[in-house]
Amino acid sequence: ACSAFSQKSCEECLKNVSCLWCYTNNTCTDYPVRSILPPSSLCSLSNARWGVCWINFEALMIALAVVAGLILVAVTVCCCYCCYCRRRSRSRLEEEEEQLARKREERRLQSLQRKHERRLKHDEIRKKYGM
Repeated sequence: ACSAFSQKSCEECLKNVSCLWCYTNNTCTDYPVRSILPPSSLCSLSNARWGVCWINFEALMIALAVVAGLILVAVTVCCCYCCYCRRRSRSRLEEEEEQLARKREERRLQSLQRKHERRLKHDEIRKKYGM
């Protein structure tokens, strides 16, 4: 039981991860698993230690919240950036496809025009020689 480590040291108490050390009265108690945060009647957050002795529970919760917030912001920024890039690359691809289609159509029209010019030239030559 965690209460056996009361009045000893924080390090000895926190060797067991299910224990909570309170600096106000130097007691080691079972961590209240039913509630996420230990109630203030048990120990104030600034004096409670869990896991490590060098950081209080309040600072631990703030640090975890900041890290979780940063991760959430990073994931959101990455998702937005990826969606923006994907949309932008799609529009570039569509634009390139349109340019290729226009060039293809121009080449086809030029080819038809040259073909028509050759046909006229051949017809003139046939008329000239009576073929």
